[in-house]
Amino acid sequence: MNPIVAIILIIAFFLGGFFAGGAFFSKSAHKKGVEEGIEQRKHEAESAVGSAEQQARRIIEDAERDADNKKKSALIEAKDEIHKLRADADKEIKERRSELSRQERRMQQKEENLDKKTDNLEKKEEVLSQKLKSAEDRLKEAEAVKQSQMDVLEKISGFTQEQAKEYIISKLEDDLIHEKAVKISAYEQQIKDECNERARNYISLAIAKVAADQVSETAVSVVPLPNDEMKGRIIGREGRNIRTLETLTGVDIIIDDTPEAITLSCFDQIRREVARIALEKLIADGRIHPTRIEEMVDKARREIEYRIKQEGERAVIETNVHGINHELIKLIGRLKYRTSYRQNVLDHSIEVSKLCGVLASELGIDANLARRAGLLHDIGKALTCEIEGSHVQIGVDVCKKYNENPAVIHAVEAHHNDVEPKTAIACIVQAADAISAARPAARSENYESYIKRLQKLEEICKSYEGVEKCYALQAGREVRIMVVPEIINDEKMVITARKIAQQIESDMDYPGQIKVNLIRESRVTDYAK
Repeated sequence: MNPIVAIILIIAFFLGGFFAGGAFFSKSAHKKGVEEGIEQRKHEAESAVGSAEQQARRIIEDAERDADNKKKSALIEAKDEIHKLRADADKEIKERRSELSRQERRMQQKEENLDKKTDNLEKKEEVLSQKLKSAEDRLKEAEAVKQSQMDVLEKISGFTQEQAKEYIISKLEDDLIHEKAVKISAYEQQIKDECNERARNYISLAIAKVAADQVSETAVSVVPLPNDEMKGRIIGREGRNIRTLETLTGVDIIIDDTPEAITLSCFDQIRREVARIALEKLIADGRIHPTRIEEMVDKARREIEYRIKQEGERAVIETNVHGINHELIKLIGRLKYRTSYRQNVLDHSIEVSKLCGVLASELGIDANLARRAGLLHDIGKALTCEIEGSHVQIGVDVCKKYNENPAVIHAVEAHHNDVEPKTAIACIVQAADAISAARPAARSENYESYIKRLQKLEEICKSYEGVEKCYALQAGREVRIMVVPEIINDEKMVITARKIAQQIESDMDYPGQIKVNLIRESRVTDYAK
């Protein structure tokens, strides 16, 4: 509250009390006493008013003094704040000015450096222009000297520039032929050494582990007879017995002058075997008539079917291949009565399966899958007498029908290069098939095809320029070629031998490999008289 207002309220309080008391005492009987009281109270009121005024003045002075102090302190704080802000502003201004001055110095240095670089570039351009001009002058001089030298060289050599170029190119071709022949010879020798070493290891190990008996089979079977009288009984009255037997079996029965023997002829070994077993049973039984012949032929067929199943199971067990469909097992057993170049196909398939397993084990490939592919690679030959088409396509269709592994199907399809082999197992089956079929005494071929193959081999060799004579040796396993030394030199012999070998590979079908030998000989003859 304001001190002045407080003082006024105190004075009014005392005055109010004073007037109220005066009115009270005026009514009293004792006027004198009242007057004395009034005087006393007046005196007290005056003294109170005086003390209140003093107190009011003191309060006002204290308030003014406090206000002055607060004003001074506020002014001091404001001045301090202003001074601080001014100092901060001055500091920031100084920093910005220093930063601007540094940037100005850097810009100035960069400008100076750019000016220096520009001056250097201008100087270098001048130097380069001078050098370029001098180089052009020297180039013109060199061209003139070159032309003069070319004229002199043409006069000295007697060749024009084009003729000299052709001469150099021909020399370069000869040199390149020499270098190419040397490199080809070196590379071929290196590859041959490595391949021969590995091939010897693999094949020797495979052959050491596999020893399959091969029997050359024929297209006829001979049935022994107890006596020659049996021939008449087999023929029967008006030939009814022999006709019945031939009709039921599909086999030609040849009865000639051979003592105590008759011959059965048929391209299908299963039919021939059925006829042989039925005939042996009829001979042992002694009762030979059409009804008995039908019974014996049925028994023989059931016996052959049982043997086929047994042979298929034996092949599966021997090659350690499991999980084959039972129909495929029967087809595998039928291969027992199928030959290829007189090689038994079942024995060949078993041998190929074992070879595939050995080779796959050495190469770190799945040996079980390789054996399976080797066993089934010729499965189509079991049905070639019944279904048209190549045994490869028949085998692929059969394997697909019985849900064989895709890798096995691809190996079957690629083992004669009907399609390009894309897996290691397909390549292994190819190699094992070639090993089994091409080794000595595994297969035989007729005389006519043998002569044609040798003639074709010599024709290919004689078709090359510079070949004087050629001879096929070792049943077509090697060919020796005599060349004219004036036409084919030592370097060209390597290239010529390679070309002949490539043409033999592309134009001929043959088992194993053919060695190409080129012989170049220079002879000089003179006589002393």
